[in-house]
Amino acid sequence: MTALADLRKFYINGQWVDPASSRDLEVIDPSTEEPVAVISLGSQADTDAAVAAAKAAFPAWSETPPETRLAYVEKILDIYRRRAPDMARAISDEMGAPQDMALSDQTGVGEFHIATFIESFRNFEFIRPLGPHAPTTMVAWEPIGVIGLITPWNWPMNQVTLKVIPAILTGNTVVLKPSEIAPLSSVLFTEIVDEAGLPPGVYNMVNGDGLGVGTQLSVHPDVDMISFTGSTRAGIAITKAAADTVKKVALELGGKGANLVFADADPKAVERGARHCFNNSGQSCNAPTRMLVERSFYDQAVEQARKVAEETAVASAHQPGRHIGPVVSKLQWDKIQDMIQQGIDEGARLVAGGPGLPEGVNRGYFVRPTVFADVTNEMSVARQEIFGPVLSIIPFDSEEEAVDIANDTIFGLTNYVQTQDGARRNRLARKLRAGMIETNGQSRGRGSAFGGIKASGRAREGGVWGLEEFMDSKQISGWDLDA
Repeated sequence: MTALADLRKFYINGQWVDPASSRDLEVIDPSTEEPVAVISLGSQADTDAAVAAAKAAFPAWSETPPETRLAYVEKILDIYRRRAPDMARAISDEMGAPQDMALSDQTGVGEFHIATFIESFRNFEFIRPLGPHAPTTMVAWEPIGVIGLITPWNWPMNQVTLKVIPAILTGNTVVLKPSEIAPLSSVLFTEIVDEAGLPPGVYNMVNGDGLGVGTQLSVHPDVDMISFTGSTRAGIAITKAAADTVKKVALELGGKGANLVFADADPKAVERGARHCFNNSGQSCNAPTRMLVERSFYDQAVEQARKVAEETAVASAHQPGRHIGPVVSKLQWDKIQDMIQQGIDEGARLVAGGPGLPEGVNRGYFVRPTVFADVTNEMSVARQEIFGPVLSIIPFDSEEEAVDIANDTIFGLTNYVQTQDGARRNRLARKLRAGMIETNGQSRGRGSAFGGIKASGRAREGGVWGLEEFMDSKQISGWDLDA
């Protein structure tokens, strides 16, 4: 048996250090169900040490010139690019992204965010006038302090870079707790930060679980802000835990995206929506998992979605090609299987996929790409975030009905509209209750913020809004413009 990678150390105050007490956890490769590494789960002593290091480093770091902080992040970007193949391998091993997708998308999105933050930061005004009516009243943007960053397993570098980079650029010091299920990429990211030579204590990383290090950071009196991405249930718990210390809490949570497909949609609309749903094995909070289809086009759409599901290959993360890999864990696989069975039991029509492993697979946490038709918005598969490659198709008769169905959810992250009618696109973009609306397969522009409303949380990550998320605004009167 190959020796497991020993990744038990934490990164505290610029050094790799042993945990205060031994509490090992094996990291499982979801393609093989075999352990690939061992980490340690942190204790209160480890959390306290990391927070103390960040607190001690904050005064000096917060007063460094912006161009100094920018230079460090530019160095991080250079090293990240050099180590991209290593990062892709780590992500394939830890959470099952196929190797091509792990390099181009999972690793690539981290590079994209770092570069975008550099671009946004260069033009950021830290002190600016309130307006022409009050030229000596200034708005100053200042760092918050010590920030606890808690990141998920499904898009590890997407979330780590969306939090670490703007936090340190804007003068904060941080303690990162990555997902204990998929920590390999964050250990590698920490090696990148260490090589970039940040001053000790500015960046710290402690592995641990939500009940341990996650809660310890949330209640810690010396942590000024928590930025969390994960489930709505965990986000609620973090908000309650953080309340006693009145720290800022930024939450990026779940979703149940509605994709409104009208009869005049372009010919690729259904295929595009189904592939987006199945991408990353369905493990994306912004996945368009509810496809709402105009009734005159409904039967055609169901058939197109079935075809996409049946053509979507499922295979090991360790081979090249355009396929989806496993879901992250046995726990996640079991939850998805239960939801698929619930859909069947509640009367949805199973069009493709279904429970069990794909044909020819006898190990690994693989899920069959699944399509349900004739779904009503009251069914579990339409209301709950499944986080697997499961698409629910719902018919509608009018634009008003489509909006009502789409908005009838606790979530509000991303909704999608497919129609050639520009006035309708504009109208629906304003009526749909979500933080992001994407139309006709067009991605939002570079520097656009990612975030939702309602039970999806109200964080804004990316671009200028992502920088402001990690700062407080200070209002100053009587500024001497000649000083």
